[in-house]
Amino acid sequence: MASSPPFRFPVRFPVRARAALPALPVLLLLVTGCGDTGGLANAGPTPTASGPVHLWPGRKGASVPPADPGGAPPEYVPGIAPVQDQNVHGIDPVTLVQAEVRARPKADVGPDGMPRKTADAIKECGEDGAEPQDCPVLTPYYRDLTGNGKDELIVGVRLPEDQMSVRVYTADADGRLNRIMATTQTLISVELAGRDVILHMPSGLGGYELINAWSWDEKQRSMLPTREQIVRMPAGGASGPGSP
Repeated sequence: MASSPPFRFPVRFPVRARAALPALPVLLLLVTGCGDTGGLANAGPTPTASGPVHLWPGRKGASVPPADPGGAPPEYVPGIAPVQDQNVHGIDPVTLVQAEVRARPKADVGPDGMPRKTADAIKECGEDGAEPQDCPVLTPYYRDLTGNGKDELIVGVRLPEDQMSVRVYTADADGRLNRIMATTQTLISVELAGRDVILHMPSGLGGYELINAWSWDEKQRSMLPTREQIVRMPAGGASGPGSP
């Protein structure tokens, strides 16, 4: 007679436990979602960083001459009274530009260059009968651009055909007024960002503008164009004269 297999009691879960098991994954999801307090989350694998690749390493490149240890010579403005306590707020910008025109009466190119008609209009600024709106010297702005704790004087001179001369002046400890920036460009707009003067210009490429940032260079003791980029204009914008 064959022996019967041993009797095994069936495993039974309590009713409460059986009811809770199917809800466990949902409960974990709820706990995970409710516990999100906006902290860091895994965004997936990070691409491997790669350094620049030097192309044509065997080519002999151009050399850069060493910097002049003395920096750029100061561009002192002649004919201006000494500035007290390096405070440029007391300087009349029209008088300042008139002094520069007198010092270089025949300059038509370079930092001092301007059309003869503009130079004549500058000479007439403030005279009896002259209309203020006809004066090409615009309202000045002030900003510490050199980081010495003193404001610099920023002057704009309106020129024909949407051109503009942008000039920046600082006063040294001896009260002499030093011009540390002078450029003439066809400009869309001018901005101040931190200690930079930002020029927005037409790029020559429809729908794009050229941005040029000028920054103070302690070694050269002047403002230099340190960054330049071409950016796309917002929809509906225009990059200046001749843009579609």
